[in-house]
Amino acid sequence: MSGKERPLLINAQDFDGLLSSLKKLGYTTYGPTVRDGAVIYDVVDSANDLPIGIGDVQGPGSYRLRRREDGALFGYVVGPHSWKRFLHPPTVKLYTISSNGKILASVENANQKMAFLGVRPCELQAIRILDKVLLEGEYPDPVYAARRKDVFLLAVNCVEPGENCFCASMGTGPEAKEGFDLCLTELLRPEGHSFLVKVGTEKGKELISSVPHRQANDDEIELASKLLALSRERMKKKIEINGLKDLLYRNLEHPHWDEVAKRCLACGNCTMVCPTCFCTTVSEATDLFLKHAERWRRWDTCFSREFSYIHGGPIRYSISARYRHWLMHKMATWVDQFGTPGCVGCGRCITWCPVGIDITEEVKQIGKRDGEVKVKVE
Repeated sequence: MSGKERPLLINAQDFDGLLSSLKKLGYTTYGPTVRDGAVIYDVVDSANDLPIGIGDVQGPGSYRLRRREDGALFGYVVGPHSWKRFLHPPTVKLYTISSNGKILASVENANQKMAFLGVRPCELQAIRILDKVLLEGEYPDPVYAARRKDVFLLAVNCVEPGENCFCASMGTGPEAKEGFDLCLTELLRPEGHSFLVKVGTEKGKELISSVPHRQANDDEIELASKLLALSRERMKKKIEINGLKDLLYRNLEHPHWDEVAKRCLACGNCTMVCPTCFCTTVSEATDLFLKHAERWRRWDTCFSREFSYIHGGPIRYSISARYRHWLMHKMATWVDQFGTPGCVGCGRCITWCPVGIDITEEVKQIGKRDGEVKVKVE
C-alpha cells in the first residue's frame, strides 16, 4: 500500500465492526483489557472488553491505573505485557518422548490466526526486532515462525506519552510509520469520538472496507498531526543514540556499573517485561511411571547467576557484570549482531523495576563520567 494515500476516518461506535470482521476471517482477537489493577493483553470479543476511559500513571518502580474523563479506548500507555508473550511464549512444550523411543514434536497453535489490537509504535519495532532475531536468521525458531505467519497488526499511535516513555529518542514512536496492517490515531473531540485510519497492507484495506468510513478531512488530519507533535514534546526521558555504542564500549570498566549494582536486585523483572528480550532455558520432566518425558522451553533471564553457568561456574558472577551485560546488549552489542538497538524506548524496564532503576539515567551517568576507570567488573 502507498503511504501517500489519504487517511480515512471511522467513528468509535464502528470499532466493534472491525473486531467482528476479524473474527469472521478466522482471527482470534487479542487486545488490551484491565485485570488485577493493570492493563494486560488477552482475548477481547468486543470494544466493551477494552480499557474504556482508563489511563495509567507510571514512574520509576511505580504503576497504577487512573480514571480518565473521557471514553478513550486506548488512553493508557503500556502495561506489563508485551506482544512477545503470544509470539515467543513464556512456556512451550517442545516435544514428548515415550518409553519406546517415539518422539512427538509440539509446535503449539501452528494454525492459529491472531489479530493484535492496539499495538503501539514502539511495539511494532519490537516485533520487527524479534522477526530479525527469531525468524530471519540462519536458524529460524519454529515456534515463533508458526505463530508469526498469520498475524494481523492493528496499531495505535501514542498521543499521550507516559512518564517513562522515550521512544522519540529511539526513533520508534510516537507515530507508527510502517509494519502495520491498519494504524489508528484516536481523536476525542466535542463533535464526536473517532479514529483516523492509515492503511498499511491489502489485508488492512480489506478489513476497513467492512465498516462504515470516509476520507478524513484536512482539519482531522491536522489534528492528528498536532497530537503526535505534542506527544513528542511531552516526552521527558531521552537517550542520545548517536555515539552511544562507542561510549559504552569505551566504558566497560566504568565505576558506575558497581554503583548501579548496589541497587539492582537481579530479579529479572526488566527482562520479563521487555518486548525484545528472547533468552530461554530448556528443562526436562518425566511422569511418575517413567512412561514418557517432556522437554519444555521457558523464558530465562541474564540476571540470574545460573544463566551464564558453564563448567567451573558462572561467567558473570556479580550483579554488576550481569547488569552491564544486559545494558550493553540492549544498546551496543545488539547493534553489532542485528543492526539495531535492542531497546525500543517503551519504558517498561523502568516502570517494573522494584527499585526504580532508570536505563536512561544510567546511560547519562556513563556519559557524564566517560573514561573514568577505577574498578574491574567481575
